[in-house]
Amino acid sequence: MYLFNIYLFIYLFLGILGEDALLPSPQNISILSTNMRHFLTWSPVTIQGETVRYSVEFQGEYEREYANESWIPICECSLITATVCNITEDISATVAYNLRVRADIGARRSQWGTLKGFFNRITTSLTPPPMKVIADGYHLLVELKDMGPAFQFCVLYWKKGQESRVNVSSTVHLDTMEAGHDYCVKAQTYVETINRSSSFSQTQCVRAQGGRSLWLVTAMMSSAGFALAALTLLFLAWKTSKIFQYSCCPIAVLPDTLVTSLLCFIFFRMMNIHRSMGQAKKADTCI
Repeated sequence: MYLFNIYLFIYLFLGILGEDALLPSPQNISILSTNMRHFLTWSPVTIQGETVRYSVEFQGEYEREYANESWIPICECSLITATVCNITEDISATVAYNLRVRADIGARRSQWGTLKGFFNRITTSLTPPPMKVIADGYHLLVELKDMGPAFQFCVLYWKKGQESRVNVSSTVHLDTMEAGHDYCVKAQTYVETINRSSSFSQTQCVRAQGGRSLWLVTAMMSSAGFALAALTLLFLAWKTSKIFQYSCCPIAVLPDTLVTSLLCFIFFRMMNIHRSMGQAKKADTCI
């Protein structure tokens, strides 16, 4: 009986080890880093009927040299089901980092899968900035996409045909253009923390508004302004003449009641005269 118990214990122990052996470590661990945004990726661990979760830890230069080679868990990537982890906030210095991933199913865990070699953010891939060049009348403007606080922009622009006279700017308003000429622009990004620049963007060219159309618009606006000024002067002259007229020779305007009373008085006066003439004529007839 005692021997049977020993065999049973050994069987169960080997069974547990067998279950652990079925949970392999994550493989193909790599870094994708573009424009100072860093992501750790790995191949999924597939266990039929089970949900595998992953945890990620990193080790920087300080942990290796001054903290007994300790590892720091990345809280946002603890027991996650995704096979990608955003490590941008944790890679905060331009030093060599090591990273590792572990698979978990309940209480079962895999061995740590470690990134081959170290990662330094100085190796990040920098791309030219998305750019839009605008000709606003005689003004040469450029719109650059905001890529984050770590990024600065260097903008080169020149008049087409004068490539040897390149101007450098970091502002939105580049220059005042000459009418009818083409101006070209290209830009690159620069990250001071790693002292690196991207390649230049594709060159974009725009043409300043033509002188003839601008002259026509200016002439029309000038004509409209002249006509408005002439009408204003005519109105002021007419208004001034009226003021002088009323000041020198005022016209008395009778109230309506007084006009009515005057008309009634004239009417009755005419009636009385007519009646008097009729009586005088009748007296002459009697005589």
